[in-house]
Amino acid sequence: MSGEEKPKRKWRRLVGIAFSLILFAVLTYIAAALITGNRPDFAWLSGLFSSRAPVQHADEYDFDVGREKVVADLGGPLAAAGTFGLQVLDVNGNERLRDTFRLSSPAINAENGRAIVFDIGGAAIRVINETQVLVSFEAAGDVVSASINRNGWFCVNTQEGGGLRGVATVYNDRGSAVYKVNLASGFVFSAVLSPDSKSLAVLNLTDNGSRITFYHGLNKQEPDSSFELTGGLILDIKYLSGGDLIAVTADALYRIDKTGTSSIMYDYYDDRLGAYSFYDGFIALHLLDYGVGYGGRLVILDEKGVPAGELATSREIISMSLGGGCLAVLRNNGLMLYDMSLEELPLSGENDGVAGAGRVLALRSGAALAVGEYTAVIVRIDT
Repeated sequence: MSGEEKPKRKWRRLVGIAFSLILFAVLTYIAAALITGNRPDFAWLSGLFSSRAPVQHADEYDFDVGREKVVADLGGPLAAAGTFGLQVLDVNGNERLRDTFRLSSPAINAENGRAIVFDIGGAAIRVINETQVLVSFEAAGDVVSASINRNGWFCVNTQEGGGLRGVATVYNDRGSAVYKVNLASGFVFSAVLSPDSKSLAVLNLTDNGSRITFYHGLNKQEPDSSFELTGGLILDIKYLSGGDLIAVTADALYRIDKTGTSSIMYDYYDDRLGAYSFYDGFIALHLLDYGVGYGGRLVILDEKGVPAGELATSREIISMSLGGGCLAVLRNNGLMLYDMSLEELPLSGENDGVAGAGRVLALRSGAALAVGEYTAVIVRIDT
């Protein structure tokens, strides 16, 4: 045997061994999947033989979920829910997940690659990632709202037993109920879990205004502290990474610690709140003048309430969304993207495709999704 043939023979032998190992791994995976009753998913196998060509991102997404479409970013893949159920499409626009069920008023809330889909006024609950329905059940009462935190723990708020008896139920990331709060009176508007899943803040409406009640440790029915806004309406609550809570009202943002002690984070008493959006400790506000037309301003605040940027506006703003280090603003004349200091960013190509869109979603990839009843179009920053 010549010296040249030995390396060739050795190479063929190594290739044969590698192929045998791959074949063994595939057969083992199929057997395990069938034994456990799961459907084999060969996406990981195709990746072994895929080319190294750069990923091409879709310019349009063809969601098929019925009416009342709502969308969420799963960190690349996009999830949508509508009256016919839910669907997840990858960055190429290919379907990764579908679950068909009826929703009368669909809603979706996403965090850290997971999303909770629910039916406002109904009972359907689904928790998903980009490829799986992780949790699926019917709530015991009419669902008012639901939220999910970065650990995958989630909270479902319902009205049960007639009247206005509100219930907030906490579930762990496996979908097991671990804590429940029953309010004898007062409509439960929303409830959120702290980032460490150790505290629950419940927002309910009272005869005198709004109340936020804190339950620490998730081990008793008696609250640890509370915050009352007499004569005022709290629109939304959101935990910051450090454990404090932001409360959004029509007149100001409040910062509230775990003892219920509050301070005004930012006030806008002389303006009218048009819209707001949270992202990663920042909050964007659209504030309108009390005058004729659409005059007002956009403001982005950090978690201390310090403005990172401010911009005067004069055109109608249909929708806005903060995410991925950008603020996406859908106006009546098209979509615009801004950085966190509210400097306008150049867009790649035309955004004529956003005509008819009614909502916008800022994406982590430095882009935005303009969503209409029949369209979902991506607009990107020009790099």
